[in-house]
Amino acid sequence: MTHEITDQMLDHVLENNHIVMIDFWAEWCGPCRMVTPIMEDLAEAYEGKAYIGSINVDENPESPSKFMIRNIPTILYFKDGKLVDKVVGALPKQTFQAKLDALLK
Repeated sequence: MTHEITDQMLDHVLENNHIVMIDFWAEWCGPCRMVTPIMEDLAEAYEGKAYIGSINVDENPESPSKFMIRNIPTILYFKDGKLVDKVVGALPKQTFQAKLDALLK
């Protein structure tokens, strides 16, 4: 299951996890609903290897602003607290998985 991240906890999450994947989403977003089950699958598959979470942009406006999120879903990838990759849109699971695998090498 993905971790629910808030504005208040984002810095802590990034500081305390080697690999972090964050899905920026909203309930009203159709493509976001398509990505949610993919994120859930990846969270289960990469448990203990990567921290996979989501940020509701309507409830947490600071984080999307900080990373200049203009479209959702947007998935950001962090390694050692630094933003290293970004994907915008509802893409196949293999796309998200390949980016995670590359970070874990």
